[in-house]
Amino acid sequence: MSTISSQSLIHILLSFLFILSSPAPLTPSILPPTIFFTNNSSKFRIDPDSISQASSDYGNLILTEPPYAILDPSSIDDIITLIKFSNNCSNPIPISARGCGHSVRGQATAPYGIVVNMTALRGIGVGIRVSWRIGIGYFADVGGGETWGDILRVCVEKGLAPVSWTDYLDLSVGGTLSNGGISGQSFRYGPQISNVLELDVITGTGDFVTCSPKKNSELFYAVLGGLGQFGIITRARIILQRAPTRVKWLRLIYDDFSKFTRDQERLISTDGPNYVEGSIITRKSNWRSSFYSSSQLSEINLLIETAESGLLYSVNVVKYYDETSEQYIDEEIELMLGDLSYIPGLVFTKDVSFVEFLSRVRVGKGEESMKTHPWLNLFVPKSRIVDLNTGVFIDIIGRSHNDTIFGPILFYPLYKKKWDYRTSAVTPDEEIFYTLGLLHSSNRHDSGTFDMVNDEIIDFCRKKRIEIKQYLPHYSSSDKWAVHFGHKWKAFQERKSKFDPNMILSVGQRIF
Repeated sequence: MSTISSQSLIHILLSFLFILSSPAPLTPSILPPTIFFTNNSSKFRIDPDSISQASSDYGNLILTEPPYAILDPSSIDDIITLIKFSNNCSNPIPISARGCGHSVRGQATAPYGIVVNMTALRGIGVGIRVSWRIGIGYFADVGGGETWGDILRVCVEKGLAPVSWTDYLDLSVGGTLSNGGISGQSFRYGPQISNVLELDVITGTGDFVTCSPKKNSELFYAVLGGLGQFGIITRARIILQRAPTRVKWLRLIYDDFSKFTRDQERLISTDGPNYVEGSIITRKSNWRSSFYSSSQLSEINLLIETAESGLLYSVNVVKYYDETSEQYIDEEIELMLGDLSYIPGLVFTKDVSFVEFLSRVRVGKGEESMKTHPWLNLFVPKSRIVDLNTGVFIDIIGRSHNDTIFGPILFYPLYKKKWDYRTSAVTPDEEIFYTLGLLHSSNRHDSGTFDMVNDEIIDFCRKKRIEIKQYLPHYSSSDKWAVHFGHKWKAFQERKSKFDPNMILSVGQRIF
């Protein structure tokens, strides 16, 4: 058999895959297997395990109609060829870029389409390249399929690090930049989408475009927070700073919601902490961790059992330091905590490396693959957080579902001014808003319980007219998407028509 170029192979394969004049959808099982093999190994997968995996995601909540195939590209040209071929079909076929598959509602699936495995490009082409330039400083050019964990490892070796992170690092660059990318550093530096200098994007028409705030800026801002609707990110240029070597990591315990939120807002208003992230502790929530000693766990458990509301509140506070500031770090911590109102004596401290802190969240692949993750992530305006505490934390979570074992419940403040209004991301219309993350994990037969809790929370907010915004959103109708995007909806639709007129990209989001 003669050797066939990769682009020719793609055209041959797609010619068979997309005979779309057929009234019935094709299924991978009826495709001629000889198409997939030449003297070169095929870049497409149609085996049952691959198809099944690409039909779901980390959430394990939605099993969509299967894709025709999974493309493992060896270059961005393979992706360009695929998109252009799709657009030339009488019925263009769906294409979804998939990084680490960490969405929870099928957002990266492509029913009766092609899933592009962006992780196949790790270390190929762009990779992770650190540079310095006058007027910019240090930055890194990273491939869209690279993970933030790999970026951390490469950059720290050079004494550098990105400024904004997510709590979990085994996520792809393209994935987080298509949503926002938030964590406890976001109050200071903004989300990850606020720390990007330049992008390479393959649009829904198959055009390869380099864009930035000054060059092709409409596409640049559309893609950031754009939920994959306008193009596939193949390279991002991200801001770096000098990396600290160690961190002081504190947890403060509260039994009063107003003190808990007031102290978080006080902390983010100062130059003291580098990371602030609050959380809710219930009698049965998954808050226990190796951070605490056994005696500390017992002490906190006793407080929860005696708390009238059945709730406690915790704030993670982190201060970076290195050998140049080591002699002052304890004094700075003492000054930072001086005016705070946590329960006296309930401040717990660890001293760990910078890398250890950023890598603190790990997922057990085997165990987690068998679970569902019916997460709910909301942005809540500051003016309504007291209502949220009473109606959601105390009533829905603390009373109505006091026997439910919840996952981590995050609740911490962010500044709207740190989010560039020109991106596609949406936030509440208040200067300070809180992010609520209900990170449930359950057996498959229990996922309905958590979906019911999520629905109760959203319904409570609707009835109380709390103008929430979903982060990592999922909606069932275009009307709800229009409400979600608000005044940005018209521009979002216009950008879709311009950059992906055949609407082939990220159909799993169910926007169009």
